[in-house]
Amino acid sequence: MPSQPSRARPYRGVPADQRRARRRAALLAAGLELLGTRGWAAATVRKVCAEAGLNDRYFYESFPDREALLLAVIDDQVAQGTAVILSAAREAPRDPQARTRAVVTAVFDFLTTDPRRAHILTHAFPLSPLLQRRRVEIIRTLAGIFAAQAHQTLDHVSLSDTDLELTGLTLTAGLWELFTNWFRGDLGIDRDHLVDYTVALILTTTELAAPLHHRLR
Repeated sequence: MPSQPSRARPYRGVPADQRRARRRAALLAAGLELLGTRGWAAATVRKVCAEAGLNDRYFYESFPDREALLLAVIDDQVAQGTAVILSAAREAPRDPQARTRAVVTAVFDFLTTDPRRAHILTHAFPLSPLLQRRRVEIIRTLAGIFAAQAHQTLDHVSLSDTDLELTGLTLTAGLWELFTNWFRGDLGIDRDHLVDYTVALILTTTELAAPLHHRLR
Protein backbone atom coordinates (compact mmCIF):
# COMPACT_ATOMS: atom_id res chain seq x y z
CA MET A 1 0.00 0.00 0.00
CA PRO A 2 1.26 3.54 -0.71
CA SER A 3 2.61 5.28 2.35
CA GLN A 4 0.53 8.11 3.81
CA PRO A 5 2.18 11.53 4.22
CA SER A 6 3.38 11.92 7.79
CA ARG A 7 1.90 14.64 9.93
CA ALA A 8 4.06 16.80 12.11
CA ARG A 9 3.93 15.49 15.64
CA PRO A 10 3.00 17.69 18.55
CA TYR A 11 5.97 19.12 20.42
CA ARG A 12 5.45 19.24 24.16
CA GLY A 13 1.79 18.75 23.52
CA VAL A 14 1.48 21.71 21.10
CA PRO A 15 0.36 20.84 17.53
CA ALA A 16 2.60 21.94 14.66
CA ASP A 17 0.08 24.38 13.18
CA GLN A 18 -0.35 26.05 16.55
CA ARG A 19 3.42 26.40 16.93
CA ARG A 20 3.62 27.97 13.47
CA ALA A 21 0.86 30.41 14.38
CA ARG A 22 2.74 31.36 17.56
CA ARG A 23 5.95 31.94 15.61
CA ARG A 24 4.12 34.06 13.06
CA ALA A 25 2.54 36.13 15.85
CA ALA A 26 5.98 36.59 17.44
CA LEU A 27 7.39 37.82 14.12
CA LEU A 28 4.51 40.26 13.69
CA ALA A 29 5.04 41.57 17.22
CA ALA A 30 8.77 41.97 16.55
CA GLY A 31 8.07 43.72 13.25
CA LEU A 32 5.71 46.14 14.96
CA GLU A 33 8.26 46.86 17.67
CA LEU A 34 11.08 47.61 15.23
CA LEU A 35 8.95 49.48 12.68
CA GLY A 36 7.22 51.45 15.43
CA THR A 37 10.35 52.45 17.33
CA ARG A 38 13.37 52.36 15.02
CA GLY A 39 11.82 52.70 11.56
CA TRP A 40 11.64 50.93 8.21
CA ALA A 41 15.38 50.54 7.64
CA ALA A 42 15.93 48.90 11.03
CA ALA A 43 13.30 46.21 10.48
CA THR A 44 15.58 43.71 8.72
CA VAL A 45 14.99 39.96 8.70
CA ARG A 46 17.94 39.44 11.04
CA LYS A 47 16.81 42.05 13.55
CA VAL A 48 13.19 40.90 13.44
CA CYS A 49 14.25 37.33 14.15
CA ALA A 50 16.52 38.47 16.98
CA GLU A 51 13.67 40.51 18.47
CA ALA A 52 11.31 37.53 18.17
CA GLY A 53 13.92 35.08 19.51
CA LEU A 54 13.62 32.88 16.43
CA ASN A 55 15.98 31.34 13.91
CA ASP A 56 15.97 32.84 10.39
CA ARG A 57 14.45 29.69 8.91
CA TYR A 58 11.29 30.27 10.91
CA PHE A 59 10.94 33.69 9.31
CA TYR A 60 10.66 32.19 5.82
CA GLU A 61 8.18 29.66 7.11
CA SER A 62 5.68 32.53 7.38
CA PHE A 63 6.93 35.32 5.08
CA PRO A 64 8.81 35.34 1.75
CA ASP A 65 10.70 38.53 2.61
CA ARG A 66 10.77 41.44 5.03
CA GLU A 67 8.45 43.54 2.86
CA ALA A 68 5.74 40.88 3.20
CA LEU A 69 6.19 40.88 6.98
CA LEU A 70 6.05 44.66 7.29
CA LEU A 71 2.96 44.88 5.08
CA ALA A 72 1.38 42.22 7.30
CA VAL A 73 2.23 44.37 10.34
CA ILE A 74 0.55 47.37 8.70
CA ASP A 75 -2.46 45.36 7.58
CA ASP A 76 -2.89 43.96 11.08
CA GLN A 77 -2.87 47.45 12.58
CA VAL A 78 -5.27 48.72 9.92
CA ALA A 79 -7.63 45.83 10.65
CA GLN A 80 -7.54 46.69 14.35
CA GLY A 81 -8.09 50.37 13.64
CA THR A 82 -10.98 49.66 11.27
CA ALA A 83 -12.59 47.44 13.88
CA VAL A 84 -12.28 50.27 16.41
CA ILE A 85 -13.96 52.70 14.00
CA LEU A 86 -16.82 50.36 13.18
CA SER A 87 -17.35 49.47 16.82
CA ALA A 88 -17.48 53.14 17.84
CA ALA A 89 -19.94 53.90 15.03
CA ARG A 90 -22.11 50.91 15.91
CA GLU A 91 -22.31 51.80 19.59
CA ALA A 92 -22.94 55.54 19.06
CA PRO A 93 -26.38 57.07 18.42
CA ARG A 94 -27.55 57.63 14.85
CA ASP A 95 -27.16 61.39 15.38
CA PRO A 96 -24.37 62.58 12.99
CA GLN A 97 -22.61 64.77 15.55
CA ALA A 98 -22.60 62.17 18.33
CA ARG A 99 -21.46 59.40 16.02
CA THR A 100 -18.78 61.52 14.38
CA ARG A 101 -17.32 62.54 17.73
CA ALA A 102 -17.38 58.96 18.96
CA VAL A 103 -15.51 57.74 15.89
CA VAL A 104 -12.95 60.55 15.86
CA THR A 105 -12.26 60.10 19.57
CA ALA A 106 -11.87 56.35 19.08
CA VAL A 107 -9.37 56.93 16.26
CA PHE A 108 -7.24 59.23 18.42
CA ASP A 109 -7.42 56.81 21.33
CA PHE A 110 -6.25 54.01 19.05
CA LEU A 111 -3.32 56.02 17.70
CA THR A 112 -2.20 57.39 21.07
CA THR A 113 -2.65 54.27 23.22
CA ASP A 114 0.32 52.65 21.49
CA PRO A 115 2.96 55.27 20.50
CA ARG A 116 4.35 52.88 17.90
CA ARG A 117 1.30 53.48 15.73
CA ALA A 118 1.91 57.22 15.60
CA HIS A 119 5.58 56.59 14.87
CA ILE A 120 4.67 54.40 11.91
CA LEU A 121 2.26 57.05 10.66
CA THR A 122 4.81 59.86 10.86
CA HIS A 123 8.05 58.05 9.99
CA ALA A 124 7.51 54.72 8.24
CA PHE A 125 4.86 55.72 5.70
CA PRO A 126 6.63 58.81 4.32
CA LEU A 127 9.92 56.94 3.81
CA SER A 128 8.62 53.79 2.13
CA PRO A 129 7.27 53.69 -1.45
CA LEU A 130 5.73 50.32 -0.59
CA LEU A 131 3.79 51.81 2.30
CA GLN A 132 2.84 54.82 0.20
CA ARG A 133 1.12 52.43 -2.19
CA ARG A 134 -0.59 50.70 0.72
CA ARG A 135 -1.65 54.13 2.01
CA VAL A 136 -3.77 54.63 -1.11
CA GLU A 137 -5.62 51.39 -0.38
CA ILE A 138 -6.12 52.31 3.27
CA ILE A 139 -7.53 55.73 2.34
CA ARG A 140 -9.97 54.07 -0.05
CA THR A 141 -11.12 51.77 2.75
CA LEU A 142 -11.64 54.72 5.08
CA ALA A 143 -13.46 56.63 2.35
CA GLY A 144 -15.80 53.66 1.98
CA ILE A 145 -16.53 53.75 5.71
CA PHE A 146 -17.25 57.48 5.45
CA ALA A 147 -19.72 56.87 2.62
CA ALA A 148 -21.45 54.07 4.49
CA GLN A 149 -21.77 56.19 7.63
CA ALA A 150 -23.15 59.11 5.62
CA HIS A 151 -25.93 56.86 4.33
CA GLN A 152 -26.60 55.50 7.83
CA THR A 153 -26.74 58.79 9.71
CA LEU A 154 -28.22 61.21 7.19
CA ASP A 155 -31.87 61.13 6.21
CA HIS A 156 -30.93 62.03 2.65
CA VAL A 157 -27.60 62.04 0.79
CA SER A 158 -27.91 64.33 -2.19
CA LEU A 159 -24.58 63.34 -3.77
CA SER A 160 -24.31 60.44 -6.16
CA ASP A 161 -22.32 57.42 -5.01
CA THR A 162 -19.44 58.53 -7.23
CA ASP A 163 -19.33 62.05 -5.84
CA LEU A 164 -19.75 60.75 -2.29
CA GLU A 165 -16.73 58.51 -2.88
CA LEU A 166 -14.75 61.49 -4.17
CA THR A 167 -15.74 63.47 -1.09
CA GLY A 168 -14.67 60.62 1.18
CA LEU A 169 -11.32 60.31 -0.57
CA THR A 170 -10.68 64.04 -0.31
CA LEU A 171 -11.63 64.15 3.35
CA THR A 172 -9.73 61.06 4.51
CA ALA A 173 -6.58 61.89 2.54
CA GLY A 174 -6.59 65.39 4.01
CA LEU A 175 -7.15 64.13 7.54
CA TRP A 176 -4.33 61.61 7.11
CA GLU A 177 -1.93 64.48 6.39
CA LEU A 178 -3.38 66.58 9.20
CA PHE A 179 -2.93 63.80 11.77
CA THR A 180 0.58 63.09 10.48
CA ASN A 181 1.57 66.72 10.98
CA TRP A 182 0.06 66.82 14.45
CA PHE A 183 1.73 63.63 15.66
CA ARG A 184 5.01 64.90 14.23
CA GLY A 185 4.66 67.99 16.41
CA ASP A 186 4.30 70.45 13.54
CA LEU A 187 0.99 71.92 14.75
CA GLY A 188 0.78 74.04 17.88
CA ILE A 189 -2.60 72.79 19.06
CA ASP A 190 -3.67 70.30 21.71
CA ARG A 191 -5.54 67.06 21.16
CA ASP A 192 -8.94 68.45 22.23
CA HIS A 193 -8.71 71.25 19.66
CA LEU A 194 -7.73 68.81 16.92
CA VAL A 195 -10.59 66.46 17.80
CA ASP A 196 -13.06 69.38 17.81
CA TYR A 197 -11.74 70.62 14.48
CA THR A 198 -11.90 67.16 12.89
CA VAL A 199 -15.48 66.63 14.05
CA ALA A 200 -16.49 70.08 12.77
CA LEU A 201 -14.77 69.49 9.43
CA ILE A 202 -16.52 66.16 8.85
CA LEU A 203 -19.91 67.57 9.79
CA THR A 204 -19.38 70.62 7.60
CA THR A 205 -18.39 68.36 4.72
CA THR A 206 -21.68 66.47 5.00
CA GLU A 207 -23.57 69.78 5.13
CA LEU A 208 -21.85 70.84 1.89
CA ALA A 209 -23.32 67.86 0.05
CA ALA A 210 -26.41 69.73 -1.15
CA PRO A 211 -24.64 72.86 -2.54
CA LEU A 212 -21.92 70.67 -4.01
CA HIS A 213 -24.55 68.58 -5.78
CA HIS A 214 -26.20 71.79 -7.03
CA ARG A 215 -22.94 73.02 -8.62
CA LEU A 216 -22.25 69.60 -10.18
CA ARG A 217 -25.58 69.55 -12.00
